[in-house]
Order: sequence, then structure tokens, then C-alpha cells
Amino acid sequence: MGSDQTRCQLAVVDLTDESMKSSSEAWVSACGVVRRALEEDGCFIALYDKISPGLCDSVLSALDELFGLPLETKKQVTSDKPFHSYFGVSWLPLYESVAIDNVLSDDGCQKFARLMWPQGNDRFCEIMKEYGKLMAELDRLAKRMVFDSYGVDKNRCDSFLESNDYLLRFLKYRKPEKDEGNLGLHAHSDLTLLSLLHQLNFGGLEIKPKGKDYWIEVGASLSSVVIMAGDALKMWSNGRVHSCEHRVVMKNAERTRYSMGFFSFNGKTMEVPEELVDEQNPLRYKPFDNYDYLRFCDTSKIKDPAEVRLETYCGVSKAT
Repeated sequence: MGSDQTRCQLAVVDLTDESMKSSSEAWVSACGVVRRALEEDGCFIALYDKISPGLCDSVLSALDELFGLPLETKKQVTSDKPFHSYFGVSWLPLYESVAIDNVLSDDGCQKFARLMWPQGNDRFCEIMKEYGKLMAELDRLAKRMVFDSYGVDKNRCDSFLESNDYLLRFLKYRKPEKDEGNLGLHAHSDLTLLSLLHQLNFGGLEIKPKGKDYWIEVGASLSSVVIMAGDALKMWSNGRVHSCEHRVVMKNAERTRYSMGFFSFNGKTMEVPEELVDEQNPLRYKPFDNYDYLRFCDTSKIKDPAEVRLETYCGVSKAT
């Protein structure tokens, strides 16, 4: 499979368009684009200029400082939630990442900073809280568009959003050394509701469209964020939404690549909305616990395709 399918384009939606108010013609049209993109490719590109170039520069500087810490320090980031801790493995030598859980809470950033810097780091916390709030705003906007496009009740959308948790993950990819391969991160789909990926200095992200055998390269832009559906949203949509398969390839990289991942999970048991079940679309999934699903997948099952994972965990014809 090659990654040279540059003529293929992902859907692009301008989410900073001031004319796009709820129920307006522009809003309804954009909701339709988002829905089709998530069903067909599992992702779309959001134009979102509220994250200023100045803030992006501050984030990049903070990441340089963070990843310059000793490995033993970064490994202190642990969690009882699978996939929330420090990540670095020998079979992915170019990649390492570390994350802040509950980044929007008052003490989420402070707890992380005290682990990394015993004296604390108020400037780091200020930068990441500002960045996290803007990404959460974008995440919630995208989810409201999904709910609207499927005709799901607004009050249930509000309740759903209130039950969401957020993980802010810092992603570093060093340039390959001589005789090393250029794979930064292996092909996979996420276990999230939505995954927001923001490439800060250059590209490398590649998307595999649903049912295709090629990869689409996604260029980097500070004013654009790639919004991808994960397994949890696929379940919520009764299988309509595609869990996006993606990878990172460090082709011709001359320096370290930094990006940010903003991941959302649901903290309460989810069920498929009644609006998404009918004769043509019978119920496919039983009630779903996002964190229990993480624990379920924290084995070799993470390597299974999303459809297999979900069917095994909560398919209506199989035991949980």
C-alpha cells in the first residue's frame, strides 16, 4: 500500500465561520458534511483559527522543555486507566508520548507539572489549560454537529457532553537515524469518541479511507485540526460512523516532529440513541462502558480491527 494518493481529499469544514449559527442554512449544510465525512472516511479537517500562532509557539516551546526531561521523570506519568500513561516502546523507536488526564480540571495540569518539575511549572500549566479549553470547545462543537445531523434530541446532547472526559497527549517523533525505518506510529484506530490531532510543525499523519487500500497524506497547518472518530462513536452511532484508521510516517524528516492529541471518552454507560435504530438499521450494540472497553482492549485485542473489537465486546449477538 502506498501513501502517494495526493489527489484524494478529505472533507474540510470551516468551524470559525461566524455565519454558521445553530439551525442556520450554513450550520445544517456543515452538519451534513461532517456526518458524511465521519461515515465515509471516519474523519474530517476542521479549520479553526482560535488557536493562535502565538499559542502554538508557546506549546512547541513547552514540548521542547517537557521532552527534554529525563526518561525516568516522564515515566512517572502512570494511570489506572489503560492508554493514559507515558508511552515509549522499542518497536516504535521514533515515537514517545506523555499525557495529562482531566486537563480541564483545576488540578489536572498542576498534578502533572509537579510530577515533571518538583518546584512546579505555572507557565506550562497556563499554556496547556488555555490550549485544552480551545480544543474542548472544538470537540464539543463537532459532537453537537453529529447529534444535529442525526436528529438526536438537544437535551440528550447536553447531557452526553457533560459526561465526557478529556485526555491531552503530547506526541513527539524524532527523525530517523541512518538505516532506521520511517514509521513513526503504526496503523490503528482509536478507542475514543473523538480524537483531535493538531500537527504543530510539519506533517506525517496519514489516513486510510474506509474500504480502500491506500493512504491519504494530511499536511500540517496551525489553523487546521484533524477530527477523527473512534470506536466509542462508532458504537454510539449504531455502526454508521467509521472508526478512522491512521498512522504517522516520518518521510524525509530533518527534525523532531511535535503534535498534540486531544482525546475524549465517555464517563457513563452509553446506549445507541433510539433515533438511530429502525428496520433498515437494527440495533447492533449493547450498552457500552468506555473505560471498561479500554480495559477489554488492553491486551492483544487492541490489534484487532475496530469492528471485531466492538462485536466481541458489545455486539448484540455475542456475550459481553
